[in-house]
Amino acid sequence: MTSTTDFDEHVREAEPAVVDDVDVDSLDLRLGADSLVWKFYGDSRGLLGFQRLAGTENCIEQLAQGVEDHSIIFSDFLGRAKRSGPPIMRTVYSDNPHQWGHRVRDFHRGIKGTISDGSRYHALNPELFYWAHATFVDQVLYITDTFIRRLTYAEKVQIFEESKVWYQLYGVSARSQPQTYEEFCEYWDSMLDRFVPTRTITYATGYLRKGVPGPKWMPKPVWRIASAPLNSALHVVIVGTLPQQMRDVCELEWSDRDQRNFDRFAAFMRKINPLINKLPVKALYVPWAHEAWERTGIDPRKLHNT
Repeated sequence: MTSTTDFDEHVREAEPAVVDDVDVDSLDLRLGADSLVWKFYGDSRGLLGFQRLAGTENCIEQLAQGVEDHSIIFSDFLGRAKRSGPPIMRTVYSDNPHQWGHRVRDFHRGIKGTISDGSRYHALNPELFYWAHATFVDQVLYITDTFIRRLTYAEKVQIFEESKVWYQLYGVSARSQPQTYEEFCEYWDSMLDRFVPTRTITYATGYLRKGVPGPKWMPKPVWRIASAPLNSALHVVIVGTLPQQMRDVCELEWSDRDQRNFDRFAAFMRKINPLINKLPVKALYVPWAHEAWERTGIDPRKLHNT
């Protein structure tokens, strides 16, 4: 397992650690319909955790600096998300997952630079690349357990074990990867304590502090009144998904009353899961997951429900 000290030491090496000598075909390195990651990762309710996913990633300075230096997040925030998400989805759900995993990895070959203390970073440094992957593992665990149905301990362990296969598909050294679910939880908590208010995450959470910007044609006082219910709902639902460390660095207020409202919303979502699970697969899953279920001829609504 990698400790916080290990992270500090190794991330500053700023050296890529690509693994190209794995015979993925002979290993049949892929996830499938029998996995919990397939069942839950592509569920449309995962969208409720978009800010947790993107936010926790970008509260680590090296990763946030890479986004700021090498993407167009400040001019096309939604466009960047649309370009980043599908290749990762296809790494899990396509019929050629290692090809997509290597494509995701190779997107990051030239992403390098320096952070505020002058030290270097590289996106394919294993400590940094694994942190990005860990936020997706957390998304599957957290969103499922919070908004879909409670996971058993054994299911959480299974999802973590499947996440190790998922990570192998990228072809990056696994030297920083925790080896057990318990180690993953310890690793996650240690990384939360490293969060800093990066420019990237401060920008990305501006709508939660200032409110959703209104259409240009609408007078601001009118939009302020009209958007009040929307901003209130977003505050509870979106800020509620965030770790307290992220709320702190983003200066997002959170009260005991907010927590009670969030808990009620989450409980309601879990309660209506049997009804949601009756929706057409095309509505229940994002497109890349839906395509995969269609390809296998398996109805995911009948799998892993309890």
